[in-house]
Amino acid sequence: MKRMLSGIQPTGNLHLGNYLGALKRFVELQDEAECFYCVVDLHALTVPRDPDELREKTLEVATLYLAAGLDPKKATLFVQSHVRAHTEAGWLLQCVARMGELNRMTQFKEKSQGSDGVVVGLYTYPVLQAADIVLYQADAVPVGEDQKQHLELARDLAERFNNRYGKVLTLPEPLIGKIGARIMGLDNPVKKMSKSAGSEANYIALLDEPDVIVKKIKRAVTDSENCIAYDPESKPGISNLLVIYSLITGQTIEETVQHFEGKGYGQLKKEVAEAVVEHLTPIRERYHELRQSGEVERVLAEGAEKASAIADETLARMKEAMGLVPPFGR
Repeated sequence: MKRMLSGIQPTGNLHLGNYLGALKRFVELQDEAECFYCVVDLHALTVPRDPDELREKTLEVATLYLAAGLDPKKATLFVQSHVRAHTEAGWLLQCVARMGELNRMTQFKEKSQGSDGVVVGLYTYPVLQAADIVLYQADAVPVGEDQKQHLELARDLAERFNNRYGKVLTLPEPLIGKIGARIMGLDNPVKKMSKSAGSEANYIALLDEPDVIVKKIKRAVTDSENCIAYDPESKPGISNLLVIYSLITGQTIEETVQHFEGKGYGQLKKEVAEAVVEHLTPIRERYHELRQSGEVERVLAEGAEKASAIADETLARMKEAMGLVPPFGR
């Protein structure tokens, strides 16, 4: 079986875009590959966070992994900071990475906006992300289009490491969904749905109550044509709703368009809202059951132990290849 790794930051509220573009795919992939999924809490530190909120969000994200259907008997779930090899490997790869590569990272440019006040971690975190991947010798990484550049950096660093020190690391391939990799904002369908959006009207949180979901979808931005067609460029709002319905129901885009043929925007929004509510209600209910059960903490402890065994082995090979003397007396 191929090995895969991916992670989600414990920031903001996990939303429908995170679910359809990541969590739902993670659940599907656990039957096809050896999967490692983590809550990347170290990445969250690149922007100042309230400590109590970060702790709460870390457990919230881990719980949503499980509530969405992740089976700890099939996939390994852990918190990034619980596996110490991540930070060590991150430093080793920083000594392989080049300034020019990090200067080209578009996410840093967007988030820093040219300010000198941002923390250094925001600049270097793509290297830590590369370490996350190579530690598990991942063959593939399910990512959205906006993370493809970071995965290319991980490949470049792994290849440079291997050329310089011998073949130690696997070069990962991106695994990007053709439809649904980018769910767009309900209030602005030309930009991706975002946890950091200024308005809650932008996204449907996975823990939103049914009436909130219905209200948000009813208010979703469309256009004035009242013609249902899949055309992301000229009809981004309608196309986004069609993608959501398609992914929730399992229909193709063509089947979805045919289903809504001759219907108005009001009917489209009504059926999309009903499908989303029906799909997310069991996840929300399961989340609340798990959150109070102690099961999440047990799964994370077992996951960290399993992940550490594999990550530590790769880290030891990296350190040996680079000429670091192993600890004595162990």
